[in-house]
Amino acid sequence: MIEKAKQYAITCHSSTAHLYDGKPYAVHLEMVFDTASKFIRLVPEEHRENVLAACWVHDVIEDCRQTYNDVKVNTNESIAELAYALTNEKGRNRKERGNDKYYEGIRQTPFAAFIKTCDRLANYEYSKRQGSSMAKMYENEMSSFVSKLYHSKYEEMFQCLQNKSPAQIV
Repeated sequence: MIEKAKQYAITCHSSTAHLYDGKPYAVHLEMVFDTASKFIRLVPEEHRENVLAACWVHDVIEDCRQTYNDVKVNTNESIAELAYALTNEKGRNRKERGNDKYYEGIRQTPFAAFIKTCDRLANYEYSKRQGSSMAKMYENEMSSFVSKLYHSKYEEMFQCLQNKSPAQIV
């Protein structure tokens, strides 16, 4: 299932010419998957395959004109639920898209907070390494992000996000 989700996500992002800092979007998806792989022991074993597969497809509804049902047909219902929960709301700017309803959906969907935190760790690590202004944005959003998604079962991930240098994150 992980390989199937990977190929589906890469195809979707490639067909829409969606890039990550000028690179194929698969670079970002792989960073999220790799981050999740480092922390996957925090997820019960019976859910690990779906969670890792969902790392690959977490942005296809938001970025690639795919629907919940498209994701479900190409993967399974559990993965589609995660992709749906991780899809931003409609909005004119970052704050409107990442509103309270969005974070509530993440909190209500098992393992969505795990993937969203992996996504944030990967983005923050990358932006710090690149010297990107996005790193400052993530730092400015840190307390809000943590307050919206923190759960003690992912304490180690949040500690990495808040206290470690980028080289120690992933």
